[in-house]
Amino acid sequence: MAALAIEPALTLRLAQNERDLRAAQRLRYEVFVEELGASGATVDHAARLERDAFDPHFDHLLLIDNRRDPDLLQDVVGAYRLLPPENLAAAGGYYSESEFDLTELKASGRRLLELGRSCVHRDMRGGAAMFLLWNGLADYVLERRIEVMFGAASFHGVDAAALAKPLSLLHHFHRAPVGLRVRAQPEHRQEMNLLPIEGFDRVAAMAGVPALIKAYLRLGGHVSDGAWIDREFNTTDVCLVMDTAKMSAKHRDFYIRKKGREG
Repeated sequence: MAALAIEPALTLRLAQNERDLRAAQRLRYEVFVEELGASGATVDHAARLERDAFDPHFDHLLLIDNRRDPDLLQDVVGAYRLLPPENLAAAGGYYSESEFDLTELKASGRRLLELGRSCVHRDMRGGAAMFLLWNGLADYVLERRIEVMFGAASFHGVDAAALAKPLSLLHHFHRAPVGLRVRAQPEHRQEMNLLPIEGFDRVAAMAGVPALIKAYLRLGGHVSDGAWIDREFNTTDVCLVMDTAKMSAKHRDFYIRKKGREG
């Protein structure tokens, strides 16, 4: 995809070289390690990078703040990691397979895109950063004729009791249909059916769902059967699955409404 200058200060594009990748890994370190307490083999404290063996095989969608110093790896303020079908063989498989059984997805015969490591710098949250990344993702999906997107998304923390309401909400109302149903691997699996559906307060439960997961749900996305406890990253993960035909239709409707307001 071509670089897009959104405004004088911001550019949205794919990583072009090793420096770009390191800047994305620095942002991931700041968000996942310094803010959220992640640890483990992917963390390089000396270099202040969060990286793994999959990174070279993924495309990295970057939101760049041109006011920040690129030499200090400070310019990348938003990132999304993307594995298109053409890169799967070189990657040796999907990152998500360590947490989720992807058998049904892989047997679907559809063009799959794995997503991951989505993050935004703390100074850019609450504004347009995630919206801009989503628009870049939509362009990427259309250019590569992607049919299904999927990837792990996280709740902070590993206390299932504290997450009982939002996990139960996802289980009762947003599980992926048969044919696209991803299942958490048995090791570290966390059941999500923690509260009965009778008398369930969906509004209160939705308040506990992270913003990224809410965004997928609004676009017609679904979640896995079961969650996966990632103690190294201090997260409870669900796998999101999104049929891009549905996403594209909802994006189209959104833009029609937006242009109507501006016209």
